Amino acid sequence: MVKKILVSLLTVVLVLVAAGYWAYSLIDRDAFKHDFKNTQRADLPYITENVPEHRGKILAVVTSHSELGNTGKKVGYELTELSRAYYVFEANGFSVDIASPQGGKPPQVLDGDDMNQYDYAFLNDAAASKKLEHTFKLSEVNPDDYQAVYFVGGKGTMFDFIGNPDITRLVEHFYNNNKAVAAVCHGPAALIGAKNTQGDYIVANKAITAFTNDEELLLIPNAPEVFGQLLQDTLTEQGAKFSEGAMYLDNVEVDGNLITGQNPWSVWTMAEATIKQLGYKPKAREITPEEHAVTIMNTYHQQGAEQALVVARSLLENQQPYMRNLVFIHSLMAFMQFDVIEGVSLLVFVQQLKNLT
Repeated sequence: MVKKILVSLLTVVLVLVAAGYWAYSLIDRDAFKHDFKNTQRADLPYITENVPEHRGKILAVVTSHSELGNTGKKVGYELTELSRAYYVFEANGFSVDIASPQGGKPPQVLDGDDMNQYDYAFLNDAAASKKLEHTFKLSEVNPDDYQAVYFVGGKGTMFDFIGNPDITRLVEHFYNNNKAVAAVCHGPAALIGAKNTQGDYIVANKAITAFTNDEELLLIPNAPEVFGQLLQDTLTEQGAKFSEGAMYLDNVEVDGNLITGQNPWSVWTMAEATIKQLGYKPKAREITPEEHAVTIMNTYHQQGAEQALVVARSLLENQQPYMRNLVFIHSLMAFMQFDVIEGVSLLVFVQQLKNLT
């Protein structure tokens, strides 16, 4: 009996080791060789060439809050949610001012694993850095100076956007004057409590998206206690027709002059939808490998692995690289949710993607 148990345990260990080695072999280690840290604004033709004449100004609003409740963890605005939209707006002829509830230098969250050349160019951009060092105080902002407002995400918004009279004043001004109101990830916290000229919540009966309950709870299981509420729940309670896309993938809703994105992977689409809302065709842009991977994953969820492989193969044939590691990360997230079948299925899919290269 003891011998059988030992053999069984050894077999399990060997299987786990083999599975771990296989999973590790699926990681695209060449992706880590890219070094974008020294990228300059001048290195990116999209934002320096063929820029339209000045079309107006857009106000980007970031959080001033730096503490995640009583957890001791630091929060702030998400750099990638500001930098990418900032450059889309500028490339399409709009200058961008940055404001925050308290003014001055806001707390910033950097995630090096998710940053690309645009994000590092933004960090190295002297003009952008100056704006961030001295953000306008919201109470001193004149909304008449701007064609649109964009509420940048970051967990801090859950503490100083909701119930902030200056935030509500801005949202109601832009919305009720039919000017574009854009927000992404936790940025739609700014919409909570804002009302139209009839006294109804502006999100009522509107297609809205934001960071979902599932996305929030996966990372912060006690989020309702930390934040006092969940963004999806509160927007739904105020009448929003909440759009819940696949976790951590691009999902954008446009309803009238409200443009909302679900998470950081929605920023590019959200920013270009804002340009369209302002009456212009967005300038052509080279799609990033991360975006291509998001497209593959969305196809996987909506149409299955076979069609997703068709998309991946077409991208490679047209010399459009995609970030295979993003798909690998989604397999890990499935395991984190104890969805073993989906996790294994995604690992098999990553293997199929690897075989294409």
